[in-house]
Amino acid sequence: MRDLLSKPLVVVTGKGGVGKSTVAAALGMAAASRGLRTIVAEVSARDDVSRALATDAPAPGTTFVERDLGDGLHHISIDPESALEEYVRDQLPRGVSDLLTSSRMFAYLVAATPGLRELLTVGKVWELAQPDRRTPGAHPYDLVVLDAPATGHGVGVLTAPGTFADAARMGPVARQGGKIHAMLADPERTAIVAVSRAEEMPVNETLTLRDALADDPLRQRLAAVVVNGVLPNRFRGAELRALEAAPPSRAVRAARTEAARARAHRSQLARLRRSVGDVPVRTLPFVFGDAGDLDGAAVARLGEELVR
Repeated sequence: MRDLLSKPLVVVTGKGGVGKSTVAAALGMAAASRGLRTIVAEVSARDDVSRALATDAPAPGTTFVERDLGDGLHHISIDPESALEEYVRDQLPRGVSDLLTSSRMFAYLVAATPGLRELLTVGKVWELAQPDRRTPGAHPYDLVVLDAPATGHGVGVLTAPGTFADAARMGPVARQGGKIHAMLADPERTAIVAVSRAEEMPVNETLTLRDALADDPLRQRLAAVVVNGVLPNRFRGAELRALEAAPPSRAVRAARTEAARARAHRSQLARLRRSVGDVPVRTLPFVFGDAGDLDGAAVARLGEELVR
């Protein structure tokens, strides 16, 4: 897992609800603690990572802003509309760009074009990962961690540049799409991490993601799988036999249920490891309490667990 931090871009995806944002934040904190200038990018104007790690709430209207969270860690929430405005202003003269971005018809055209929102989103992520950035006054990052959408939409975001490049064939869209696709398809520059749970459906979706990435046009492979929320194996051997033989009570029933869940977790974890072969699989422990209670210190501990 430590090798992931040497790449310019790490994409974190997986089934919804498995803890993608927590893993993305943990990787970002682990990288920043090792002296890497790091940014965690969320999409669709989400702000989960920033709220978990920052001590103060972001000001209203600052979603598309590279926010400094301290100690080398930064955050940005990307929405396609802001990404489009930035791209148009970069590519066209000021008067023309202002006219286009203020046009309601142009906004309708963008919304109606399949895949364009995904292209604009990943285009901004690509820009963040460039050593020579086009954003005026912006500094380069050593690592960009993308908290990508859930599996199906996440694959759509990653494959959009190649799809547009093939469709356009020539011109600025084809050139830009080709550049972005080349980076996303290069395992030396982009690592794709799947987050799962040790449960049947998330494991199935992880294996589906692996197969989808291997197909055209991306032809990428998973760099790693992080299995989140694995229950500890509290009862073994004689303890487990004694628990099964104990007279039923509320405490005994609760202990039996947890033992069964932990056993099921290990069964699914073994199935996942058999299925992905040589892809590294790392586990994170189940954190008792509400998911919203995770603070920066807890996320930092999870990050160290991933890369230790």
